[in-house]
Amino acid sequence: MTDLFKPRIGVARLAAALGAMVLSTTLVAAHAAETYPKAVQQAVDAGVKVVTSFPAASGMTGWVLSQDGRHSIVYTTADKKTLVVGALVGEDGHSLTSQYEERYVPKPDLAAFFPDLEKSSYVMEGVTKDPKNVLYVFVDPNCPFCHFTWMALQPYEKAGLQVRWIPVATLGPTSMPKAIEVMAAKDKTVAFRKMEENHGKNWVPSPSSSEASNQAVAAQIRANGELMERFGIAGTPGVVWKDRQGKVNVKGGMPRLSELPAITGLPEQKIDDPALAKFR
Repeated sequence: MTDLFKPRIGVARLAAALGAMVLSTTLVAAHAAETYPKAVQQAVDAGVKVVTSFPAASGMTGWVLSQDGRHSIVYTTADKKTLVVGALVGEDGHSLTSQYEERYVPKPDLAAFFPDLEKSSYVMEGVTKDPKNVLYVFVDPNCPFCHFTWMALQPYEKAGLQVRWIPVATLGPTSMPKAIEVMAAKDKTVAFRKMEENHGKNWVPSPSSSEASNQAVAAQIRANGELMERFGIAGTPGVVWKDRQGKVNVKGGMPRLSELPAITGLPEQKIDDPALAKFR
């Protein structure tokens, strides 16, 4: 399978949407027996399986593709002449791709992957001893919705939650060095909090935050990204937790504030930051 149809992690955010690949294909007259648009048919002929199709935004059709157990979503325009690969973001700024992924992509065996999650490279925040619950969150240093998720979970951390932030690098060339700077720090938690508190501000990488200087740390971050794919999470943030019955759950994208009590297993906490009002 070509890179075009491989799962794309981190594309469910606006920054990735702006850089998403759009391929235009001029179609010749279709044969009567052809089931799919030509560009999709080419993938099928190469061994990719079409799992399902569905009506997508703006008159497009979404296609869930699968190969070697990996899934991805692509889109064809209404005239079937253009194939769109990447994230769709609605006018409200929320990821349509994450919604489609949640609804149409077959769910992986989450319980089988959970031990790998527990052994992943992460930053721990919140209660360190006897937490009331533990949350795992895949986070990209450049992801604004990850930052909002961090803000929203702060009151829950104070109420007894432990959050294990799993850095990935999916949203541009500075994501990896920023993640390395955190994961190579002597105190990862302090470095992570500093990164979040300075989110959106100018950042100058130090020589020590390059992949060449920290190959082992960079490999851990790439492994985190691969683990995020195995959980079927299309973009950051990606939240993983066990409920009181022990079932593993996944939430792709920024949770609504009203969802946090169920996700954290804690009583609703007061969140009055005006920056989070749109997520109520």
